[in-house]
Amino acid sequence: MRTRISTSHPRTSHPLRVTALSIAAVSVGAVLAGCSSTSSRSSASSAFSAANCKGGTLTVLEQGSLSEFDPARLYTSGGGQIPALFFRALTTRDRVPGAAGDTVVPDLATDTGEPSQNATVWTYHLKPGLKYQDGTAITSADIKYAVERTFDAQLAGGPPYLRDWLVGGDTYQGPYKDPKGLSSIETPDADTIVFHLRKSEGGFPYLAAMTQFAPVPKAKDTGTQYADNPVSSGPYQFAGYTPKKQLELVRNKYWSASTDSQRLACPDKIDIQSGLDATVINQRLAAGVGADKYAITTDTSIGPTQLAQLTGNKALASRVITGAFAETVYLAFNTKKAPFDNQLVREALSYAVDRQAVVNAVGGSSLATAATTFLPNQSALGYHPYDYFPAGASGDAAKAKQILAQAGYPNGISVTLNYENTDDDGDGPAVATALQAAYAQAGIHVKLAPTGTDSDAFRAVVGDTANEPGLSLNTWGADWPSGAPFLTPIFDGREIVQGGGNFNLAQYNDAAVNARIDQINQITDNTAAQQQWGDLDAQLGKLALTVPLYFPKNLTLFGPGVKNVYLSEWRGTYDIAVVSVK
Repeated sequence: MRTRISTSHPRTSHPLRVTALSIAAVSVGAVLAGCSSTSSRSSASSAFSAANCKGGTLTVLEQGSLSEFDPARLYTSGGGQIPALFFRALTTRDRVPGAAGDTVVPDLATDTGEPSQNATVWTYHLKPGLKYQDGTAITSADIKYAVERTFDAQLAGGPPYLRDWLVGGDTYQGPYKDPKGLSSIETPDADTIVFHLRKSEGGFPYLAAMTQFAPVPKAKDTGTQYADNPVSSGPYQFAGYTPKKQLELVRNKYWSASTDSQRLACPDKIDIQSGLDATVINQRLAAGVGADKYAITTDTSIGPTQLAQLTGNKALASRVITGAFAETVYLAFNTKKAPFDNQLVREALSYAVDRQAVVNAVGGSSLATAATTFLPNQSALGYHPYDYFPAGASGDAAKAKQILAQAGYPNGISVTLNYENTDDDGDGPAVATALQAAYAQAGIHVKLAPTGTDSDAFRAVVGDTANEPGLSLNTWGADWPSGAPFLTPIFDGREIVQGGGNFNLAQYNDAAVNARIDQINQITDNTAAQQQWGDLDAQLGKLALTVPLYFPKNLTLFGPGVKNVYLSEWRGTYDIAVVSVK
């Protein structure tokens, strides 16, 4: 649910993946070589000073349609980094290079939250002097109202956690139907907000960074029309908006850097052009002429032409950020449907998989790393390497046949693979075809079933528990840098959503695993929790509930006039909130 470069949440949409092209990756070290630093922020372009970065117009070139800017819905509907320019939440992620960028820090709040009662109660205090674009004060009541409106059905599409976490959240229908609001969100004064959870959630400060927690003044709420002109709490505000085409941002004169250390707000204006072709975006960024000299993209990885140019063009190579957003492309089994209710069948498909063919299908090692674990290879998530069904680089057909015979299929098996019918996402026809060819070597005959015309249509099919196919090709990315949002929605049986919107595609429900998830969620020390999430991933991996295929990589261009461009480790690309054109 997210854009591979620009967002961080469940099933994602992704930037262009290059089919059947393998070229040496540009290393992060090479890209960032020669960078200067300012207040722990490093610039991959020319000299940069945070004290003297104001001015100019930044151009943002996007594939995404930019059709939704209601903070309640900014999750499955895209938007990527752009909402951070005009929405602030209680917390945010530290905007610095390297592993420190995985750390949650205060935003509107004075700290990352005060846990009590075994992390079932979280208290926040707002910084003084916070204002909207019209100069009115931001209050705790505005944040309470903002959270409550995410429960209304007509604003559906945001992260599902609060419905499960907040006391009373499972039955609440939003403030339009119930203006009394949720009693589990208290605002004892204008600067204090308290959340009462029905279970321990040590990762709540990460959730509090999502746009669900961006304040919405009740008096300015226009319901489903709010997305067209939301009230800014950040450094920029809407100056002009044509849905699916263009968004113009100008400074919010009431925003103060004294209350916001995370957004440098360097450009005077930001011109966001959307609905563009990926090839056109990369051509414009590579050329870097006119306004495109000061251009970036938040949702497009570089294409074959630029990849081919990198080894012989040092100037172009110096304008590439290489990174990886924490996500996994994988095969999902519906264990409620034969033959995938048989673990041996699932193991056979795990042994037979040709990961090298899959990696080649999405562009080679420049753009993908073969995966044998569900958790991506990032320490913040608790990554533990394991490979319980070793297939080598190109699959172990003989072992797969042996396991199939033990499962009762000595003559092989026929299965149907559902997948999104586009290669833009890196989990479509190219990967499906590569899998089909490899599995044939092991007597596993795969019928290809392209499903839907876009991500939403695909999700409507595979996320429906009643009609979910037995085998599907999917992507999952973490909502914040922890194993919790990576493993919980996929393997916690209590997260199974009957009907539509389900992500636990195995429909796996084990009381012991559910209890283990609760136990880890009580840990408020993220470092201590990492080891536990990694252990759980390794435990679940033995059950062959999924076949991990690869971890995507991003190679992202920026214009020659853009400064303070450094790798945001969590996002896997650069951060729009700190770049400069001056």
